[in-house]
Amino acid sequence: QVQLVESEGGLVQAGGSLRLSCAASGRIFSINAMGWYRQAPGKQRDIVAEITSGGSTSYDSSVKGRFTISRDIAKNTVYLQMNNLKPEDTAVYYCVAVTTIAYWGQGTQVTVSS
Repeated sequence: QVQLVESEGGLVQAGGSLRLSCAASGRIFSINAMGWYRQAPGKQRDIVAEITSGGSTSYDSSVKGRFTISRDIAKNTVYLQMNNLKPEDTAVYYCVAVTTIAYWGQGTQVTVSS
């Protein structure tokens, strides 16, 4: 199994920045990719960004150019740097680690005020 612990989100004004982290433990050698999803009230959970075990990254078009996913292999941690935040980025953000199944973090609230 893989355990994921996310950092706290927070409240930020539009145009501001926030960084989320997700620390993995357990069977980390089995992880093929890690990423971030988000879910706004009344909406489905959608992918935000992903980083593969080889270091390749991909982003949803809504965050491309504003968000950056990165990792610290030594710390088994993935980060999501969010810049130029917009009110529509408000959501619960979930870290995910993909092996043969997906493991999810507990979720953290990010609120962007206008």
